[in-house]
Amino acid sequence: MRDQYLDRMDIERERGITIKSQAVRLPWELDGVTYALNMIDTPGHVDFTYEVSRSLAACEGAVLLVDAAQGIEAQTLANLYLALENDLEIIPVLNKIDLPAAQPEKYAEELANLIGGDPNDCLRVSGKTGAGVAELLDLIIKRVPAPVGDPAAPARAMIFDSVYDSYRGVVTYVRMVDGQLSPREQITMMSTKANHELLEIGVISPEPVVSAGLGVGEVGYLITGVKDVRQSKVGDTVTSKQRPAQTPLKGYSDPKPMVFSGIYPIDGSDYPNLREALDKLRLSDASLVYEPETSAALGFGFRCGFLGLLHLEIITERLEREFNLSLIATSPSVVYNVTREDGSEFVVTNPSEFPEGKIKSVREPMVKATILAPKDYVGTIMELCQSRRGTMIDMQYFGEDRVQLRYNLPLAEIVFDFFDQLKSKTQGYASLDYEDNGYAEGDLVKVDLLLQGEKVDAFSSIVHRDKAYAHGTKIAAKLRELIPRQQFEVPIQAAVGSRIIARETIRAIRKDVLAKCYGGDITRKRKLLEKQKEGKKRMKMVGRVEVPQEAFIAALSSDEGKGEKKK
Repeated sequence: MRDQYLDRMDIERERGITIKSQAVRLPWELDGVTYALNMIDTPGHVDFTYEVSRSLAACEGAVLLVDAAQGIEAQTLANLYLALENDLEIIPVLNKIDLPAAQPEKYAEELANLIGGDPNDCLRVSGKTGAGVAELLDLIIKRVPAPVGDPAAPARAMIFDSVYDSYRGVVTYVRMVDGQLSPREQITMMSTKANHELLEIGVISPEPVVSAGLGVGEVGYLITGVKDVRQSKVGDTVTSKQRPAQTPLKGYSDPKPMVFSGIYPIDGSDYPNLREALDKLRLSDASLVYEPETSAALGFGFRCGFLGLLHLEIITERLEREFNLSLIATSPSVVYNVTREDGSEFVVTNPSEFPEGKIKSVREPMVKATILAPKDYVGTIMELCQSRRGTMIDMQYFGEDRVQLRYNLPLAEIVFDFFDQLKSKTQGYASLDYEDNGYAEGDLVKVDLLLQGEKVDAFSSIVHRDKAYAHGTKIAAKLRELIPRQQFEVPIQAAVGSRIIARETIRAIRKDVLAKCYGGDITRKRKLLEKQKEGKKRMKMVGRVEVPQEAFIAALSSDEGKGEKKK
């Protein structure tokens, strides 16, 4: 036994956050009757909302945990609204009341105002000392309705999660809705029409325990020995092959990736291993989207879609740790809709796909951001949001010292260091949550990078016209340091269309041709210098600038996103 038993991943324990939701079964006795409580511990962070929404769809009730020392955060609000949409019974609980900084009375009132009710109804609990835990479990049994289903109907079970075990293949977590499943039974996955034999069935309590089958309302795991990870889809319905159900259960909506990044193996021969690793990760994280892509600079890799920056960082870290891969992740970008003058439309996920010719309009994804912070920081937050092209929607006060600001912001402005800036400007007190808010037209341009007059696709980027100059100068200066000096002078130019907006020059390495010429007439020296000048001119015409791999990695990798670790 160890603390935070359900945080199984090393990354979760290191960072003190939950990344993967964990299902667990708990027997609890009340008035002489033993009940089985099926609980799911979900993450709270905005980037893992998909885990939360899937878990809520499989449940009847939710325990709303609020830290008694910190109070309500923006992500708590977002997850509360999700639970209300699913029509769940909500039990408000203040946790960590044993901390010296806890203010349970103050935050109980905030909670009561938020969900409507009496502050005294908020349970006070401490996971460390165990105070109030028994009362909470009793209350769950009294207030949360038992699951309903038809035991006589054909079996229907909803897959809400799955993991990959290298010895036993895919382990699928299901919630039984109708009927029952027993070992050695033939089952069918309703969306892929794949048939399997149930080798083992059981419950998670909190380790897997083999059982004689699963009945209505029970939550457990199935092992079929299947090694092909694509056959077990989250949101699919499992039914019996002999007596199949006619209609599948309503699955989950597909997650919409918000941030895109290219992931490439540093060693090209690792490409098949990367594909296999992504397939396996996809099992335990259904919100990961990827497709193969090639880059002139980095070779073969994958264009991956993530729900946010933290999600991108966790996935790359898991790929490196769990599968021993060395990877490069390119700077995160978002999806743009571009319309040309002739009416043709393009979806651009990578700046190199940006169409040539006259552009009529560029539409970029917007998000509705909710920021919760102490009222002293309102001015600095507004300043930050306005500098990121944000427009204010509204502002509300919670209690006397906390304020909620809602802004409409372009997603492209959030994906780099917005969260970092927000935390540093508010001394770590602000919390951020955001949701998709459609597309809006923006004054966006593509900044190209030219080396010796030739475009280098890998360095292109899409930025707002006002920031194009600053971006162009920054990347040109960065490349001047990264590209080694040649025998001839190399201009690095940043351009918008055909207009050059910034220029840096890599000076030539110059051989000292006058070393052997001491004394004598100046014309001798001039003759030697002229000869050198001619040679340099010829070399510049035929010479090519080789950009080393390290320069590509340094210029393309997402340095700006590294600060997100604090999230």
